[in-house]
Amino acid sequence: MMALVDLNNFYVSCERIFRPSLNARPVVVLSNNDGCAVARSDEAKALGIKMGAPWFEIRDLAQTAGLVALSSNYALYADMSDRVASLVAGFGPQHEVYSIDESFVDLTSVRGDLVARGLHMRERILRWTGIPSCIGMGPTKTLAKLANHIAKSAERKPGSYPTHHARVCHLGVLPKLELEALLALTPASDIWGVGRQLTAQLADGGITNALQLARLDPALVRRKWSVVLERTVLELNGLACIALEDAPPNKQEIACTRSFGQPVTELQALIEAVSEFASRAAIKLRKQNGLASSVQTFIRTSPFRRGQPQYSRAATVPLHRPTADTRQLVAAVIVGLKSIYQPGYNFAKAGVMLLDLQPVHVQQGELLLEDEVLPDQGHLMQTLDRLNVRFGKKTVVLGSTGLPAATRSWDMRQDHRTPHYTTRWADMPLVRA
Repeated sequence: MMALVDLNNFYVSCERIFRPSLNARPVVVLSNNDGCAVARSDEAKALGIKMGAPWFEIRDLAQTAGLVALSSNYALYADMSDRVASLVAGFGPQHEVYSIDESFVDLTSVRGDLVARGLHMRERILRWTGIPSCIGMGPTKTLAKLANHIAKSAERKPGSYPTHHARVCHLGVLPKLELEALLALTPASDIWGVGRQLTAQLADGGITNALQLARLDPALVRRKWSVVLERTVLELNGLACIALEDAPPNKQEIACTRSFGQPVTELQALIEAVSEFASRAAIKLRKQNGLASSVQTFIRTSPFRRGQPQYSRAATVPLHRPTADTRQLVAAVIVGLKSIYQPGYNFAKAGVMLLDLQPVHVQQGELLLEDEVLPDQGHLMQTLDRLNVRFGKKTVVLGSTGLPAATRSWDMRQDHRTPHYTTRWADMPLVRA
């Protein structure tokens, strides 16, 4: 039996913990550079604000409807997500952090009333962190996802599903007819893994709801569509095909890309930007005990500024030997940048990708066959990472990343960001009696 714990309007909920005045008000959290809405409170949804709505199109609602817009506070969201995950770990013997606001939990060996257990977990998360959640349960991951969708919809949209499924929904204990009735109420597009294009293809074949999808012949689905959709059909029928992942698989490529807060024209500013991006990617690489064999750097102008000259280039630089050393990766990235940089353009975005990744032990085995002896730089990088974990990100950085963020022209625009309440001493909220 699987459960999915999903945090409601997570980014907005994190902000409301420390600003109760936002409760019952329409709130949106904006993407990088305050571009578009990536999280919406229920009140904002009621105003008709769609996910991904550009800020410039909805900003008038700040005056007419009291809409509050906030910049993304990633440090706060990541910390609150870790706190919730530590609680969810006690829900069952195994759990998988699927995303920043979702976790799967294996309840197969858990005895007793699982609905009561789910209600208790939901209450604990709310009481200990202040974040509301919904929990869905089912024999498979896909059914747990569907149960969570039902739990949320029954709470937010009265009449969409029976009210007794609100907040915590357990599909695994329902009679067949009741389960089929819920599947019939669910559009096929609301099933995990069924995207817009696939929804249209299914509709052309007369498949519009989850019950019709579940009744398809899996072999036919595989021939006509894909093995992925075949697994979805099998999971809707209670046959588990998607296993729980205790740890995320190692990435085959690691990328760090950002749009700039304002156009960048100078090479030095671009060097600072890609140096920081490469440093961030290197941290992720070391976390998975990997080495990169080559790096790619790209820069581009904004296609939305049609009156300006356009330019987009990328360069891949192979490394002499695979490495996870930030200094070597940054040096290669800068070489690539200098080879593609052209003056006279307003660059809007840059990025770095670490390619041809391999685990550390493979390279160590190869090193034993070579005569060249390299100084061990692993301890230096480990020390760098530990210092930045203990004293905060960017405590120790490479000089090529430039001066503090307040003076860097390429940094993201975050005009409405709230303090880092839980990760920075200076931002810790004060409670006055």
